[in-house]
Amino acid sequence: MSRKLQILYIFLIFLYFTGFQTDVMGQEKQPSVDMDSVVVIQNIGLSGNKITRERIIYREILFREGDTLTMTELRSKTEQSRKNLVNTSLFNFVTTDLKIISGEAIIKAEVTFTFIERWYIWPVPILEFADRNFNEWLKKKDWNRLNYGMFLTWNNFRGRREKVVVYTRFGYDENYNVSYQIPYINKKQTLGIGFAGGFSQNHEIAYNSEDNKEVYFKNEDYYPQKTYFGFSEVYYRKSIHNFHRGMVGYTDLRVADSVIILNPDFAFGNATRNQFMTLFYHFRTDFRDYKQYPLNGYYFDVDIEKKGLGFFDAGVNVLQIKPNIRKYEHLKGRFYWASGLSGKVSPFWDQPYYYMQGLGYGRDYVRGYEYYVIDGQHFALLKNNLKFELVKMREMTFPFIPTDKFNKLFYAFYLNLYADLGYVFDNRNISTNPLSNEILTGYGIGLDFVTYYDFVLRLEYSFNKMGESGFFISFMPSI
Repeated sequence: MSRKLQILYIFLIFLYFTGFQTDVMGQEKQPSVDMDSVVVIQNIGLSGNKITRERIIYREILFREGDTLTMTELRSKTEQSRKNLVNTSLFNFVTTDLKIISGEAIIKAEVTFTFIERWYIWPVPILEFADRNFNEWLKKKDWNRLNYGMFLTWNNFRGRREKVVVYTRFGYDENYNVSYQIPYINKKQTLGIGFAGGFSQNHEIAYNSEDNKEVYFKNEDYYPQKTYFGFSEVYYRKSIHNFHRGMVGYTDLRVADSVIILNPDFAFGNATRNQFMTLFYHFRTDFRDYKQYPLNGYYFDVDIEKKGLGFFDAGVNVLQIKPNIRKYEHLKGRFYWASGLSGKVSPFWDQPYYYMQGLGYGRDYVRGYEYYVIDGQHFALLKNNLKFELVKMREMTFPFIPTDKFNKLFYAFYLNLYADLGYVFDNRNISTNPLSNEILTGYGIGLDFVTYYDFVLRLEYSFNKMGESGFFISFMPSI
């Protein structure tokens, strides 16, 4: 679902803020049975999964019919199974019902999972800003820097958690691609595959950075940069919490002569064309309670990417290793703590501008430096958040909306104090980008709004070590 349409639901919430409210957590009925009692799982029931196949659901449940568990184990595994199902992003709500059947010799249990499925097919118009983030566009307020078009996302295709995306974007940055992901291709549901391909072309590109700001080249008569790509990937997920992804891809980068004249170090070999193969590996272990906006648990991932395998003449040779670890903890009452440590190591120092990114892109930035890019071969980033649960997770119902995929939502508000620390190592552009090879500090206060369809809105006021401050808007969790 596009971020723009999701914002509409924020206004609905505030217009109907006095609607029906209740706790959104799992509604397990509490049986009057001793917690050390041993029970046998007689039946696992599923209700409300009109599209999602049962085998996709059973994949996330931690017990099976016929299993023998203590009541303590059953309650714990039922709740963890519910969280696993919520984290598939297939359902808006998952609730549980535990029923105890007393027998003469043994105690039996029936567990029922009830679902409200999401809306899976999104033919959505595109209207977005072409800059690195919304705050960068807000600083320029250039309405010509818009992208528009249409993309179709079909989640849970065929009820098998498959995903189909057809993307057509016109305007400032043109992009056309198609992708298909199949999470499970074997009976054990441990192996999956994916494919994607497309191309992009731009009338304006960033060809360098000076004073830690991107420098652009623009031409309305032709496209200074064209990129063609394709890749195939394989997934492996044996357990619930661990995931592996391997990918092999091809990229064909083409830039105009003018770009190389302006920055001879834009691409490898000072060439207007770089073709290269890519090998990519991703591993993650995820023990967060809710991946949309975690409050408890931990997460670790690592990306290893090698661009250039010796098949072409441009001499592309880049190796990047990016580890990332995050910890979430409930302190006491309504207070929570979150901390994340991430970084990048790139052993090969000869990296042209196109291949070298440090801080300032995606989630890799020090808060308070949203207007800057700090390019470099290596970086380290530490983020810390102290959260206060301003409004506990609630449900709300909109009776005037006929479908339960939209008329029932949850929401919560969190007040944040945060402090970030970053460092970028760069040996190529030190004189023109003074923020590299310097400790970067940022801190501030913010308000997070969380609701369904994985939507997060962050409103923050940040300060940096240069004495600058500003108000920033983001649409993803900070950590």
